[in-house]
Amino acid sequence: MARELKPATPTDARTKALALWYTAPRECNLNEVALPALGPDDCLVTTLWSGVSRGTERLVCEGRVPCSEHERMRAPFQQGDFPFPVKYGYCAVGRIDAGPQDTLGRIVFCLHPHQDRFVAPRGSLVPVPDGVPARRAILAANMETALNAHWDAGSGPADRIVIVGGGLIGLLVAWLAARLPGAEVTLVDVEPGRAAFAAKLGFGFALPDAAPRDADIVFHASATAAGLATAIAAAGTEARIIELSWYGEGAVPASLGGAFHARRLQLISSQVGLVSAARRVRWSYARRAEAAMALLADDRLDALITDEIAFGDLARRLPGLLAPGAAGLTAAICYETRS
Repeated sequence: MARELKPATPTDARTKALALWYTAPRECNLNEVALPALGPDDCLVTTLWSGVSRGTERLVCEGRVPCSEHERMRAPFQQGDFPFPVKYGYCAVGRIDAGPQDTLGRIVFCLHPHQDRFVAPRGSLVPVPDGVPARRAILAANMETALNAHWDAGSGPADRIVIVGGGLIGLLVAWLAARLPGAEVTLVDVEPGRAAFAAKLGFGFALPDAAPRDADIVFHASATAAGLATAIAAAGTEARIIELSWYGEGAVPASLGGAFHARRLQLISSQVGLVSAARRVRWSYARRAEAAMALLADDRLDALITDEIAFGDLARRLPGLLAPGAAGLTAAICYETRS
């Protein structure tokens, strides 16, 4: 159990692993965990890379997951309970080193916390195709979120699409939108430096004061009240505003006065925990995960990984990485010794 954690020690290659645990507000440690015995359908995965989902893991690191969301926020292989101590994360990529014969040696993605080795059922592993490097594959869960958001929005060719908030999710949503034929896509962010990402990924950029108006679809991903106000102002008559931000605890003011009702705007929540209702009858979680992984076969997306941290340094560096206002987008955690 989480309250019986042992300090990090050299691991037994057969039965032990090291995992990152959030142990108190803005504190974390690498702790020893026991590996379960492999069942007939289980795989032992040696982790190569994992990714830090800054928005969600910042809330976990700060102990700000609302009590009402403790169960819904559980990651598939989470151990412990919110707020602390808890082993949390969902962006791991590794190599299958034991398990069913036809799986051995495969590179796979798993919704698993930061841990150097883990055991998981083969059905929970998403194969990484040859055209997607293992390091970039850590973006798969975020790409699923972006894909699901477009399904919720009903985005289409030639739409005028505005994305408010140039974090990882906002950039992936914009990258997908820019692939729609004839779509007019603009990323809006308070950071002028996000313009370089927009140019590299193939869409427009504007500061909030210059945000487009009369958009057909607006995605909001800034997790700020000011950003939500900008998103509402950018929407055209009867447009959809897709809310992707996860705010954690606390109330968020929304600008629902003025012309909000006169323009008959729709404010729609999008969350990756369920496949969008527009696809749910035909799309399983596995099919969506494989589609998101295949979408990562674009070398330009490597620009979204702005930090690289050795797993052994993760406990020391992660609180700073997740601090409010910290620079960068995504951190790739490297589990192999780099020469």
